[in-house]
Amino acid sequence: MRIDQLQAELPKPKKADPNAAAALQELLGGKFGEMSTLNNYMFQSFNFRNKEKLRPFYSLVACITAEELGHVEVVTNGVNLLASGPDPQRDTDVSKHPFADMKDMRSAANFLHAGGAATVTDSNFRPWTGENVFSTGNLILDTLHNFFLECGARMHKLRVYETLSDPTGREVCGYLLVRGSVHAHAYALALEKLTGVAMKDMLPCPNIDLSKIPECQKYLDEGSHRRLYRFGSKDYSEMAAIWGGGEMALPNDPPGELEIVEGLPDGGKIPDLEGSSAAFTPDYAPEEIFEIASKLTKKM
Repeated sequence: MRIDQLQAELPKPKKADPNAAAALQELLGGKFGEMSTLNNYMFQSFNFRNKEKLRPFYSLVACITAEELGHVEVVTNGVNLLASGPDPQRDTDVSKHPFADMKDMRSAANFLHAGGAATVTDSNFRPWTGENVFSTGNLILDTLHNFFLECGARMHKLRVYETLSDPTGREVCGYLLVRGSVHAHAYALALEKLTGVAMKDMLPCPNIDLSKIPECQKYLDEGSHRRLYRFGSKDYSEMAAIWGGGEMALPNDPPGELEIVEGLPDGGKIPDLEGSSAAFTPDYAPEEIFEIASKLTKKM
């Protein structure tokens, strides 16, 4: 189900910052980025054997898959906001090198390939690859990999966070740090059910409390660290056998019992980014396109 909103409200950047956008690309297309978490869990859920006999574990990875698609969208919009910024429209005379400064940016490809938008790459413009997908069919091994993947993602989010000063990128990191901690906790509980090993005692990994990250606080205050979402689906209720049953939040987080929400995160509006005629987005002279869209809207 596609919903026309982001899972988190992103503030507008103070200024255009293509280099910050390039750093944030690591959380999109890096080895531990959201493209990796999405596709790992998606293919594991598609390939899952004995679904009916293992419903709690199948339901868990299926629901987290749905959330990860929204995480890809959050990071992509963060990159777009930082790459574009609130700067005024540039000179549309292409002969006056309106984007001369882009050639010196850390990732000129964000402009040259995407017109100042996100790409499916890491922070060095290396394309994301399906080689990052781990789906063996062995439930314990795949779940252990997912636990490791979330811990690795946490490391990268913390490092990217430490490079950013703009509120947009920091908000992306803050939100994902909270939600990534939920997923690591969920996979830890799944492994404990499967093996008896108390994997949650290893968390948080890396060992830094979310209370030290200001951008995490409102999500902790609202209880996001205790929630998994079903996005309005009537399916996947069986994951309550893992994420529930009196299980509590991690010791360093605000206390409370883990819960499953049938709906979705409150979220926020998807930014409506202005195009740039100098970058041919949506075109060099877009007035005719705007007029066509306006006429189509009036017919509705």
